[in-house]
Amino acid sequence: MRQLTRKDLWSLEEYAVRRNEFRTEVMKHKKHRQVVLGGHARLYFEDEKTIRYQIQEMLRIEKVFEVEGIQDELDAYNPLIPDGSNWKATFMLEYEDAEERRKKTGELIGIEKAVWMQVRGHDKVFPVADEDLEREDQEKTSTVHFLRFELTADMIKAARDGTDIIIGIAHDAFPCDEVTVSEDVRASLAGDLVLN
Repeated sequence: MRQLTRKDLWSLEEYAVRRNEFRTEVMKHKKHRQVVLGGHARLYFEDEKTIRYQIQEMLRIEKVFEVEGIQDELDAYNPLIPDGSNWKATFMLEYEDAEERRKKTGELIGIEKAVWMQVRGHDKVFPVADEDLEREDQEKTSTVHFLRFELTADMIKAARDGTDIIIGIAHDAFPCDEVTVSEDVRASLAGDLVLN
């Protein structure tokens, strides 16, 4: 997928007019780009549309209209767009209770490296995690991580040909059954991949 440029973005005024319609479109799109794991974790798969929405929202919230500020947002978010040979996802641990969340983030150090994806019939792919910055320390992990799953050409071909995509977490402190993604999610993720 190509990177976004300033030409892909609406001005603050134009976005104010289009925001409700675009938000509805993006929320519908996101339904086919997320997978719940083990009841307390979720992968949100990013693409050009989800990232464009994030950038437009950040520009709106921060009232950024100068060229340098817009470019800063593009530089921060463009790396989250898949490159055609990978899936990129925001991984979130979801514990509503603050005390449970505090306890679990202490138990789940390293979970971001234990998430795996598999195109059925191929090896599991573990992610490159948090390339932007370190998101855990010796006492706890973050509730938000950014993951990149790099695929081989054979995996890409199989995924694009309709082979099942399976996701799991191999972390002793997070019991989780593997999940075969729905057809809608599978088709959406296959669309991120490009055969060279």
